[in-house]
Amino acid sequence: MSELNTSLKYKRVILKVSGEALAGKQGFGIDPATIHDIAQQIKAVCELGVETALVVGGGNIWRGATGSAKGMDRVTADYMGMLATVMNGLALQDALESIDVVTRVQTAVEMRQIAEPYIRRRALRHLGLGRVVIFAAGTGNPYFSTDTTAALRAAEIEADAILMAKKGVDGVYDSDPKLNPNAKKFDTLDFMDVLNKGLQVMDGTAATICMDNHIPLLVFSIDDPSNIVRVVKGEQIGTIVGGTK
Repeated sequence: MSELNTSLKYKRVILKVSGEALAGKQGFGIDPATIHDIAQQIKAVCELGVETALVVGGGNIWRGATGSAKGMDRVTADYMGMLATVMNGLALQDALESIDVVTRVQTAVEMRQIAEPYIRRRALRHLGLGRVVIFAAGTGNPYFSTDTTAALRAAEIEADAILMAKKGVDGVYDSDPKLNPNAKKFDTLDFMDVLNKGLQVMDGTAATICMDNHIPLLVFSIDDPSNIVRVVKGEQIGTIVGGTK
């Protein structure tokens, strides 16, 4: 385990990685080169002594809401989405362990042959030993997003912050910067702003959990390989939602 760097702003974090970020330029599925790059960034954070947990989305493989909109039973579609996050979690685990980062995948739906069940105390033990923990299969319940999973797990493990690594966008804007060249970027927000203005940062359930438990959210671009380390060190990049604890 690495020695803890006392200059770090955050000592225990949850990194929320969208499924789309794992797809690379192909836009769908799992791109091994992209996952390897993300794993290198996570390793750099671990080497600073930061206790690091991940929540990964599944949108590169399947979206429950999309299946539901096309007539599929919503609960079934959401369970398929949970399985997609497990596939992504295993791919990330493989990439991390190939560069000597000891990693455990814990799933909210039991599948003991391939991953541990989610047990809070076991997760904390892994983190204390310097292992990366990947929380997969969402909350284990339909109708809840992986944003909500990140907020819930952050509250449970008493994380200092949620780091929301976005692909192709470097913070929170008042409108889509890809469609509006005059979109305004926010440096800081509070969670009531997110809820009242309908900003597409995270869903309302996740934002409420973060607000009630005073968990700051840092939104930044994953496209720059140094960004995760910079955020953990307290550099002001992207958008901070909810200030500090």
